[in-house]
Amino acid sequence: MKTDTVAARGSGAVRRVLEAELRAARSRGVEQPLVVDVGGGSGGWAVPFASAGCLVTVVEPNPNALATLKRRAEEEGVSSRITVVADDSDALARHVSPGSADLVLAHGLLEVVDDPAIVVAALAEAVALGGAVSVLVTNRFATALHRALAGRLTEARQVLESAAGVLPGGRDTVLRRFDVAGLETLLTGTGLTGVTIQGDGVVSDAVARGSREDELAEFELLAASTPPLRDVATRLHAFARRVS
Repeated sequence: MKTDTVAARGSGAVRRVLEAELRAARSRGVEQPLVVDVGGGSGGWAVPFASAGCLVTVVEPNPNALATLKRRAEEEGVSSRITVVADDSDALARHVSPGSADLVLAHGLLEVVDDPAIVVAALAEAVALGGAVSVLVTNRFATALHRALAGRLTEARQVLESAAGVLPGGRDTVLRRFDVAGLETLLTGTGLTGVTIQGDGVVSDAVARGSREDELAEFELLAASTPPLRDVATRLHAFARRVS
């Protein structure tokens, strides 16, 4: 099977970028693009990429998530195209050869690792020349805004005032959250170039689904790349390329 459709979780804006990159890899003559999904969890992205004809390596330490990934891959008939590495993101270089991946994903990962700069450097090392890195992170400003709108004003202020965008005293579910400037600085610091950042979930997480789904999807695609709407999206999606 060969298709460029990646019907994974995430907004249409994220999928559109990843599908375009899959087409670009094939235009370079890569018949089966190699996708490395670091912190890939239960296969929300890995299985659709494998279904689209890619070879996928998933680096994930959680055994429960890997069990779900295995079941989903079997159900979709793509087990043979997915390689599982049961290890932490810190071990990426031991399992993925430098410059071998056409696309490297780190979605929902940088918020929880000990040192995001080290992880991003490993992502950049794994990707091939001309390939790309895709990062999806939680937006610190959106978190503060959502808590304020829910009436949790003390928490909103604490998140907004925190340099890491988290609640003090270890009361949060993540170690850090990001904003556009911080995320761009993190990626360019590893030598990745052409960084573009768009929003994921500008309003879709707050709007009830129903008869207006098509209209909502169209609005999300437009808002995803329109500051300041992008800057208050629930998540930020960064995309960067390795050219040297």
